[in-house]
Amino acid sequence: MTAATPGRLLGLLSLLQTPREWPGSELSARLGVSARTIRRDIERLRELGYPVEATRGTDGGYRLVAGTAMPPLLLDDEEAVAIAVGLRTAAGGAVAGIEEASVRALAKLEQVLPSRLRARVRAVSGATVPLVPSGPTVDPEALAVLAGAIANREKVRFVHRAAGGAHSRRLVEPNRLVPAGRRWYFVAWDVDRADWRTFRVDRMHELRPTGARCAERVLPDPDAAAYVERTLHTSAPVYRADVTLYAPAEHVAVRLGDALGGDDAEPDGPRLRALDAGSCRLTGYADTLEWLAFRLSVLGCEFDVHEPPELREHLRALGGRVTRAAGDPTARTHPAAARSAPRPDAHRPSNGQSPASSSRRS
Repeated sequence: MTAATPGRLLGLLSLLQTPREWPGSELSARLGVSARTIRRDIERLRELGYPVEATRGTDGGYRLVAGTAMPPLLLDDEEAVAIAVGLRTAAGGAVAGIEEASVRALAKLEQVLPSRLRARVRAVSGATVPLVPSGPTVDPEALAVLAGAIANREKVRFVHRAAGGAHSRRLVEPNRLVPAGRRWYFVAWDVDRADWRTFRVDRMHELRPTGARCAERVLPDPDAAAYVERTLHTSAPVYRADVTLYAPAEHVAVRLGDALGGDDAEPDGPRLRALDAGSCRLTGYADTLEWLAFRLSVLGCEFDVHEPPELREHLRALGGRVTRAAGDPTARTHPAAARSAPRPDAHRPSNGQSPASSSRRS
């Protein structure tokens, strides 16, 4: 083996690690050697444990394939830094159990990084503070099962838990996995419902590939990410509430309980922000005005509704009904009589005052 051979082998290995088939003539031109030298170098790589596959043809072709063991990888500077930063990010990710493996892999990589690259990686790490919110984690085995089903176009059965806690069994034709923040979404064609569906992977259990193949279907959007973005937006609740509550934020948080957040909080769930020691701001979404009014009424404090305006109108009407219900029973008109002879002021409070849409602390 000549002095130039080790460097040439590393150059050849670097080219072969790009996932494509390389004609022998192109490898010869890239490395500036003959086709015969390329063939000898390919044999040397095979002896070192790299599974290089050759195909017949006019020029012949070579590509690196999967083997029984993972041989050493050859990375350029940018690739090494990118992998190191990615491993640091994965160490705080949303995939359960991957943190320790990421740390182990990062330690091995930093051990062999040249000092100039190690300094770059540590500079990025030292200047970065990851924000790791609490939330559900995803089983990496579930991701592996779903990814395999997608690659093989194989139908999958699983049990899905809805946001309300109801469980249902599903049979789907998989399309894609879409990571979004700390959430992983699975886009698939639901066979029983004959329509596309988006599932949160952390709510999928008992995943089982069926072995039955399925034809590729065309999504109604350019890609799976666009479909997830559109469906999450269109399925969002109708009303956005913005309310000032005249009570300490910690007291309101206790009243809201699980609805405020936690490990399984929804992106559109309520958010609470303290304004001062005695008041806070609550924002959130709901699909009905009745639900918003109920949630605010049971918090046990006074409040101002900033939006939506429909909620203020609903509270006025609700306040009138509650006020009349709390009045003298003998002064109330029987519902049947009210229907037969409606009064002009039937929908006004007995004192002639229009009830406020909100109650402010004095």
